[in-house]
Amino acid sequence: MTKLNNPFIGIEDYNCFGCAPDNEHGLRMEFHEDGDEVVSFWDAPSYFQGYNYILHGGIRASLIDELASWVVFVKLKTAGYTTKLEVNYASPVYSGRGKIELRGKLKEVNRNIAVIEVGIKNEKGEIATSGVAEYFTLPEKIAIKKMGYPGVDAFYSV
Repeated sequence: MTKLNNPFIGIEDYNCFGCAPDNEHGLRMEFHEDGDEVVSFWDAPSYFQGYNYILHGGIRASLIDELASWVVFVKLKTAGYTTKLEVNYASPVYSGRGKIELRGKLKEVNRNIAVIEVGIKNEKGEIATSGVAEYFTLPEKIAIKKMGYPGVDAFYSV
């Protein structure tokens, strides 16, 4: 498993809810590459809980969406934006019970639409939430020019 760099750190006004490490209200996710998957290990703070210590469903959807974007960055070597997100809440994920694991991989690409599958495992290692994100992807040159995509090499240590 390879830890991925966050190449957006240091960019003026970078404050992504999902991956900016200095966003005090954000998720502060970090990412790894494991074969054909992008992986994140994340502690669910209590301030993201809904009822009875259960991680809020909107936060689980945000985790899935963010992980899917990093699949696009690393596996498709470009950027894009979410056009559709489906989430299946199979069982609770609790806050404050240890790290949860997210794994995402590219399922298919049809023209400019990438379909990414993401699973969230609870602290017991069971799939508690799954999702499918559809991303409209841009050609790399346009992603660099219009979305600030740094190129795939920026995600890896030299």
